[in-house]
Amino acid sequence: MTHFPEPVAGIFGLGGTELIVILLIVLLLFGGAKLPALAKGLGQSIKEFKKASKEGDEEDNKSEKKPDASQKPGNN
Repeated sequence: MTHFPEPVAGIFGLGGTELIVILLIVLLLFGGAKLPALAKGLGQSIKEFKKASKEGDEEDNKSEKKPDASQKPGNN
């Protein structure tokens, strides 16, 4: 008999009930008025992180493709 793992219902293997409880606790801690500002700040920080990681990847690719100026073709 094979046992198949249950599909992940939420983030980090949390179920729906656990996510609702966590959201209620966050609502109690921060209040309803501050949640939109908190979500906006989180979204902006994720966007900045993605932008910085893309720029880092582009710089790595440029430095790998650029040949060393001290080496001339054919002089190995």
